[in-house]
Amino acid sequence: MMSRSLWLVPQFGPSRGLLGTPSFRPLSVLHRYTPKLVLRTSFSSSTDSLISRFCPKNTNLKDYALPNASWNPEMTRLYKEYLEKTKDGDWIKLPSFKSNSDHIRGLKIPGEFRATSDKEDYRIFTRCIEKEGQGYEYVIFFHPSKKKSVCLFQPGPYLEGAPRFTHGGALAALVDEIFSKTAYLSGHGLLTLSLNIKFKNIIPVNSVALLKVEVEKIEDQKIFLSCIAQSPDQQVLFAKASGVFLQLELEEENNSSQS
Repeated sequence: MMSRSLWLVPQFGPSRGLLGTPSFRPLSVLHRYTPKLVLRTSFSSSTDSLISRFCPKNTNLKDYALPNASWNPEMTRLYKEYLEKTKDGDWIKLPSFKSNSDHIRGLKIPGEFRATSDKEDYRIFTRCIEKEGQGYEYVIFFHPSKKKSVCLFQPGPYLEGAPRFTHGGALAALVDEIFSKTAYLSGHGLLTLSLNIKFKNIIPVNSVALLKVEVEKIEDQKIFLSCIAQSPDQQVLFAKASGVFLQLELEEENNSSQS
C-alpha cells in the first residue's frame, strides 16, 4: 500500500562510492539531455497534427477505451455524457491501444532511452490486464483548445490494495498515464520528470472515479500538469496530483510520415 504522499523520480543511475563500490543517486534527465525544439515541422505548428497521429481513422488495432459488459451503469452514463460533448468538436474521445508505440509518434526519443529488445508484445501498464472488468477500465476525453483532459476510471478487483479498495499505486500509475497523454497532445511532452500525489480517500473497487487533468503552464521545455481525482458527484475527493513532463525534440517533416 502507498503512503499518503508519493514522489516518483524518473531515472536513477550508478555512481562510484569512495571505496569504489556502486551507489545510487537520482540523475536529472535534463542534466544529460536538453532537447532543442525544432520549429516549423509538421508537429510544431498545430495540436491537430499530433491528434491525427494519436487517433488514426483507419486502423485494425483494438480500442480498449470502449464500453464493454463489465462497465457499471454510472461508468456507462458518464461515457455517454462526455461522448455527447464530442459532437460540437470541443472534446475528443481518445482511443486506447495496447502499446504506446501505436500512439506516441513524431517525437525524437534520445538514444539512451530507446529500447533494444526485439520482443514485439509491448503493452501499456494500464492495459496489461486483458480480462474485461478485472483491472483498468478507463477512457480519456481531451479538450485541445483548453489543454485539459477528463478520465473516467472504473477499477477492477485485480487492482485491490486495502480489502475491497483500489491500491494507491494503481491510481498513481493511471494519473501518470493521463498526464503523459495530455502532455503529448498539448505540447509534445512525454518523459515524466516528477510526479507528486496526495491521497485523501480510497476508491472502492468497481466504483467510478472522475479524474480531471489540466496543463498549468509550459516553460523551459517542461510541461506542468495538475490532477484532481474525485467521485462523479464531486462530493468525495480521492487524490490530488501534480506532475512535470519533458518536451522532446520534434521530428523533421520528411522523417515523420507514418501510416
